[in-house]
Amino acid sequence: MMTRQNTHRVRTLVTGGAGFIGSHLCDRLIATGHHVVCADNLLTGSYANIDHLIGNPQFEFLHHDVTNPLFIEVDEIYNLACPASPQHYQHDPVKTIKTSVHGSINLLGLAKRLKCRILQASTSEVYGDPLIHPQPEGYWGNVNPVGLRSCYDEGKRCAETLFFDYHRQHDVDIKIARIFNTYGPRMQPDDGRVVSNFIVQALQGKDITIHGSGAQSRTFCYVMDLVSGLINLMHTPATFTGPVNLGSEQQSSMLELAQMVLSLTKSRSKLVFMKRPADDPCRRQPDLQLARAVLGWDQTIPLPEGLRATIEYFRSNLSDQTQLDAQTAVCQPCQ
Repeated sequence: MMTRQNTHRVRTLVTGGAGFIGSHLCDRLIATGHHVVCADNLLTGSYANIDHLIGNPQFEFLHHDVTNPLFIEVDEIYNLACPASPQHYQHDPVKTIKTSVHGSINLLGLAKRLKCRILQASTSEVYGDPLIHPQPEGYWGNVNPVGLRSCYDEGKRCAETLFFDYHRQHDVDIKIARIFNTYGPRMQPDDGRVVSNFIVQALQGKDITIHGSGAQSRTFCYVMDLVSGLINLMHTPATFTGPVNLGSEQQSSMLELAQMVLSLTKSRSKLVFMKRPADDPCRRQPDLQLARAVLGWDQTIPLPEGLRATIEYFRSNLSDQTQLDAQTAVCQPCQ
């Protein structure tokens, strides 16, 4: 018997599709023949990220907030809707947790009605400040439920619970990816993430601000690799739900990352050390055994190569913004 997907172009909903990761996912899906419906409220996403897709017959944009129900016909759903940087999700913590919880309920209800597969972009933040290193998917985490980061951490944890409850109670076909630190072109220069912070500060000749001693470590996955992992997960058999870690195993301390950025940008910026924020994890690294075994996925782009591409993106965009600001300043007296 032929399924709906066998008889027409796959119609895919990407919520948060105008965001950093979401826009790259839209690009890849369109390149592989999907018809993509991008839904975004543009709270942290940017129209500039999808401007090149406007007018493409395989692309639709819906200005929509997932905390409200969405009535649409699609074959599969990627849910990437949620502010992901501390600066953004702490700006309106109530809105952040509503996006994770109400958004998940609305999209799971849609997937239940359509009988379609839905993938949740969860996060390494569900592990909190981990007591196990590296973090396997079976680890339950060490999360502060009442801290400044809790709106994001606990919102994503609750979303995972909802996905599994809809799967068990209503037989919804689910996939859950736990995304570790990801970087690349289309990051916002003011999103407060360490890679964008260091690059922008270096390019502008400002001090590189490092929280704490700089000894705390992270791993960094290039966005193109991450998108491949999401798509591979979406195509796994229905019997595999996840969660599955997606990220890099290569650890870098904040000090090492800052020095790498200084070297690649040839910047003379100075390193300045500041107080660490509350609940900032000491280290974070994914155990990727499950991703390799089930998804056949691994990171392919090394950190220096990915940083070079990201630096060039910011160099170009910061230059364009500087020119725009200069033009605005010249025209200001005429207004």
